[in-house]
Amino acid sequence: MTTKALALLVIERLAKEYPEAECTLEYDHAWQLLVEVRLAAQCTDARVNVVCKELFAKYPTVEALASASVQEIEAIVKPCGLGRTKARDISLCMNQLLEEHGGQVPNDFNALLRLPGVGRKSANLIMGDVFGAPAIVADTHCIRLCNRIGLVKNITDPKQVEMALWKIIPPAEGNDLCHRFVLHGRAVCDARKPNCAICCLNDICKTALKEEKAKAKKAQKTT
Repeated sequence: MTTKALALLVIERLAKEYPEAECTLEYDHAWQLLVEVRLAAQCTDARVNVVCKELFAKYPTVEALASASVQEIEAIVKPCGLGRTKARDISLCMNQLLEEHGGQVPNDFNALLRLPGVGRKSANLIMGDVFGAPAIVADTHCIRLCNRIGLVKNITDPKQVEMALWKIIPPAEGNDLCHRFVLHGRAVCDARKPNCAICCLNDICKTALKEEKAKAKKAQKTT
């Protein structure tokens, strides 16, 4: 089976398993998602959602958040970890949105990358979820699952994984697939103990097939 054919099978099966492919970060406006993806680095989406309820209640607009001091922002976002760094990036980002984009989140990938604290993963998430553009979010779940399944081979660099996936995944499917990778990674394909027995991909996943073959070979030796 070619890698492209494998990718199409993965897309089909995960779509059946997780029909609702949605971001688990809760937001009403594009700028809020921009803040949340920065806070989500090395933090769970669930915690980010809780912290941002307080943050957005106190600073309900780009202008309000831009006018807050780094120390004021840090006091609220500290539970997300790396509080000072994230607060600084959020402050700089909101001010740049005002100065260069009239307070609006740009719908241009390269413009997003020029915003403080925004990397390829965040920019892709914004492009896909907010603007409905083709996007591939190479987060930890995506990278882990793609390597286990065999969509990429021994690639852990996020940009390299993203570039490899662009070659085998239909552009319209990328954003939803990456959300489904997150859902599947949390529910089944755990980083420490994947539950291959209940996985909808276990008969096409290269790692699961390899492990099954090794078990069978070991069983033959003991009989």
